[in-house]
Amino acid sequence: MTPGASPPSGHPAGADAVRIQHAARGARADGAGPGRYRWRVRLALACALLPCWLLALPGAAAAAAATPAAAAAAKPDTRARCLECHDDKTLKSDDGKSLAVLADDYARGAHRKLDCAECHDAALSTRHPKNPLGAVKPQVCQGCHEDEFKAIGDSVHGRRAKGERAIKDCTGCHGSLHTVHRSGDPKSPLSAVNQIKTCGACHEDVLANYETSEHARALLKSGLTEGAPSCSSCHRKHDVHAKDDPRSATHHAKIPETCGSCHKGILKDWQDSAHGALVRAGKEGPDCASCHTPHAVKRPDATQVRHEVADRCGNCHEKIGRTYRDSFHGKATQLGMKQAAACADCHTAHLNLGKSNPKSSVHPDNLAATCGACHQNVNVSFLTFDPHADPTDPTRNRYVHWIYLGMTALLLGVFGFFGLHGLLWLQRSLVGKLRGEFPAHVHDGPHVKRFRRGQVWVHVTIVTSFLLLAATGLPLKFAEAPWAPALMSVFGDPQVAGWLHRFAGVVTFGYFFLHVAMVLHAMLVKKQRGMLWGPGSMVPQPRDLFDFVAMMKYFLYLGPRPKFDRFTYWEKFDYLAVFWGVAIIGLSGLMLWFPTFFSTFLPGWALNAAYVVHSDEALLATGFIFLFHFLHTHLRPESFPMDTVVFTGRMPLETFKHERPLEYERAVREGRLESMMAPPPTAAELRIAYVFGFAAVAIGVVLAVMIFWGLLGWLPH
Repeated sequence: MTPGASPPSGHPAGADAVRIQHAARGARADGAGPGRYRWRVRLALACALLPCWLLALPGAAAAAAATPAAAAAAKPDTRARCLECHDDKTLKSDDGKSLAVLADDYARGAHRKLDCAECHDAALSTRHPKNPLGAVKPQVCQGCHEDEFKAIGDSVHGRRAKGERAIKDCTGCHGSLHTVHRSGDPKSPLSAVNQIKTCGACHEDVLANYETSEHARALLKSGLTEGAPSCSSCHRKHDVHAKDDPRSATHHAKIPETCGSCHKGILKDWQDSAHGALVRAGKEGPDCASCHTPHAVKRPDATQVRHEVADRCGNCHEKIGRTYRDSFHGKATQLGMKQAAACADCHTAHLNLGKSNPKSSVHPDNLAATCGACHQNVNVSFLTFDPHADPTDPTRNRYVHWIYLGMTALLLGVFGFFGLHGLLWLQRSLVGKLRGEFPAHVHDGPHVKRFRRGQVWVHVTIVTSFLLLAATGLPLKFAEAPWAPALMSVFGDPQVAGWLHRFAGVVTFGYFFLHVAMVLHAMLVKKQRGMLWGPGSMVPQPRDLFDFVAMMKYFLYLGPRPKFDRFTYWEKFDYLAVFWGVAIIGLSGLMLWFPTFFSTFLPGWALNAAYVVHSDEALLATGFIFLFHFLHTHLRPESFPMDTVVFTGRMPLETFKHERPLEYERAVREGRLESMMAPPPTAAELRIAYVFGFAAVAIGVVLAVMIFWGLLGWLPH
């Protein structure tokens, strides 16, 4: 039948078609429009085509059934034959490599529905085992895992084509393809727990850091496999990119959202902060990794983290970071004191805002609440204290700057003067020792009484409390010195050391007021004269100036050693230094101990000044005692190894004649020498004096070395 021709009238379809055509013509002849006969046409067409459809259905069904059957016939079925040999755990290649594929393990694997030849396509054309099949090519995996291959192909792993650690095939991460586990199986090499070791096989340094982190603690120790992050939680699975790649989940612009997928509340604070605004503007503002160390994430309240915070914040806020480290807060934090304020305690951890922002924790309207978190009863004056004070900057506060300059001049003047004085004395004493100018040390024979028992015990108390003050205070002064944490650990922690320091300070006030009471009692009750003037007074007098000049001549071999009375000019300086030190160090220490009380009647900057004074005056006191006082009293050749008079209260008569000739002559002239005579110290008394004295001197010398070490550490700054 030609195209367009009508079917023969004898054909069923042709007869139906003729009837349809006649019906259509009749409808039109009756004047019916298209709407009136359209349903009749459709019904007629359906009746005409129904026999054709019924005849075609069996053929279509047969064709559909033949397709899977043909596919099944085409699919290879080699598994049973392969497992006949490979289902043997002892099967190995000539080079010792295992060739075992255990049937039970394979049946539990993700590829259990695959036949061997679907991956080992050479199995159908190679005489095996006579000839090896060769390794499965990665492209075979790509047939099923197209999306994964596309992702990894452009990743940092996919671009690694050389080197021992190059990603050559899927087995490097997924393990054997015969036993590869299904997604989510805890036994999988890429499960939340196991992928740490899998990735760590190449990234050893990252693994070492991660194992010490809080993330690892939560995942590996607490078992929080659903909540704690593993490698793919942050770096994704296949589309892993270097952190400087904008596509990377750990890129500077994306890492907040990556971390925020778990830390949602923190992400919100960070986005509202000044730091978040910088990053949103495309600038180099800090992100999560800037502060938290990506793989070695620690608890923010851990001592180590609080100590490191200032350095991390200081990477951007360099000047503020330096002033913080120089403050009490910074030094105490560096030594491990958790109670001391770190950056986040005042500025909040993530919602950092400029102090001009009304929502900022350091806005003037919010300072009372911020400072009040640690300090009780804060007042308006206290809130003007500068936690980032810089005494070297006159624009910060000129009064604090002037006090700083004065203390610096005092330090340099005293150390410079007595340093030169001590060196000259030391060389002259060595020469005198070689010449035999000094009497030999004797502990028997006649002695004279120099100090009463009460005075001896006061001096012992001074020595003990001073050493405790120095040992607990110097680590804070030189907190950045490598020896500071070790010395602080001797006392347990900074908080314990602080209480010991305050206890020693109370003892210092105690002996100070006791001595003042003893002097007043002698003057007012006993009516003793010469306490404020005369040879028995500790008050400097014109004769002391002449003695100093004569002593300098003696040092320079220009004159004889001057004759001294009961007290020398350097002993008077030592004595007055205690008065000065207790008054200055003590008052400034009380201000730092009770800041809110003193700020009720003093300006806030007075606390900054007290910090400068207390720190520098303490350095002056410890340096002077351990260097110059020890030299003047114990370490000069004529007294070495120790002058025990301050511990026994008695001095050999011959030493008395040599060192205090004017006092000796006056005692003879006034007939008082006989009453001054005393028995020599016993062996037990000397033993105690030497043990205590040597211990005190040794501790002092060690602390002096630490002071020099700490000062040298300041030079690069």
